[in-house]
Amino acid sequence: MWGIIPAAGNGTRIQPLAFSKELLPVGSRIDEDGCERPKAVSEYLVERMIAGGATRICFVISPTKSDIMRYYGGGVPGASTAFVVQPAAGGLCDAIFRAAPLIGPDEQVLVGLPDTIWFPGDALAALPDDRLSFLLFPVDKPDLFDAVVLDADGRVEEIEVKRPNPRSHWIWGAFKMPGRVLHDLHALWLRPERGDEYIGTLVNAWLAEGNVAHGVCAGTSYVDVGTLGGYRSAIGLLADGD
Repeated sequence: MWGIIPAAGNGTRIQPLAFSKELLPVGSRIDEDGCERPKAVSEYLVERMIAGGATRICFVISPTKSDIMRYYGGGVPGASTAFVVQPAAGGLCDAIFRAAPLIGPDEQVLVGLPDTIWFPGDALAALPDDRLSFLLFPVDKPDLFDAVVLDADGRVEEIEVKRPNPRSHWIWGAFKMPGRVLHDLHALWLRPERGDEYIGTLVNAWLAEGNVAHGVCAGTSYVDVGTLGGYRSAIGLLADGD
């Protein structure tokens, strides 16, 4: 199983930093030598993907983010690593699809955001293998995220991308799909009239063509660490032990 981590963004909301935002220290970890060391925010997502079954992690980076390659280039416990370059900022869809050539149609794919921390840590295991499914989290301000509207059977009706007064307070924090679905979405995105920036608008178009996605409300807490307020919230969340 692959885990795709789009890590090419500039992180303008939390600049200036002397390093990539994905390496921002949040909390700590205990190394094998028993020493406590700072923990990069993206390590939380890597751990969660491996807990969800990923054995290969693909980081999508910009040409200026060689520090991420140095940090993860030696691999991570439980998974091997690969790196793909997004030559210029082109949005989340463009970043995700940069990894598509690595992934076969019968392989499983996890996608998450490296500047977020969420619980429970094993929630990705709740997502099914045979369809596009979103791991959902309840938040107080869903208009700042992509809210997901479900029907009574858990099927996705619509993803409301940063819409004022959304109908749902559940947002997606990660998603899973077979490789064939990734390639179907990529083919749709390549159509001349599309080129979506956000995965939500692309999935809405995919649903409109008769496809089906599901949402799984297995998340309990979610923090976007890409702002100073989010950074403070993440420190508090980790201090409380969730």
